[in-house]
Amino acid sequence: MRLNTTVNGEARQVDDVWEGESLLYVLRERMGLPGSKNACEQGECGSCTVYLDGVTVCACLVAAGQAEGRDVRTVEGLTAGADLDPIQQAFIDAGAVQCGFCTPGLIVATHDLLARRPHPEVVEIREALAGNLCRCTGYQQIIEAVQAAAASRDAGAGSP
Repeated sequence: MRLNTTVNGEARQVDDVWEGESLLYVLRERMGLPGSKNACEQGECGSCTVYLDGVTVCACLVAAGQAEGRDVRTVEGLTAGADLDPIQQAFIDAGAVQCGFCTPGLIVATHDLLARRPHPEVVEIREALAGNLCRCTGYQQIIEAVQAAAASRDAGAGSP
């Protein structure tokens, strides 16, 4: 099948896609967007979190055919040109990036959280990121990164 979708604001067309291929596979292997990570292939870890029509989903659970005519936004689509999104910078500054495997999904989930709740409490942060597993940081640096990103929005550094 031919897949026509919009990815990070750009109309994309991919040929010879099997309808049952995951959106994650198409993004990474066919479109050259390696930001979303392939970890569990079961929707348990959150490393492949992307937006599909403005709603966060695990791309490993979405069949490529389901993305036909829809809007996909990946972690690569959060940047403004060459500049990092304030969330991405906050993760770096807080040391929330270690092995980096969970980072793209956490950043997309944080982006979604801050769009809905600009000043989340710690319990809200934990709840919003509960579907994203990290085996390196112990989560404290991740929570600090989310709080820093929220604060940077207040300082006028940007917005999700």
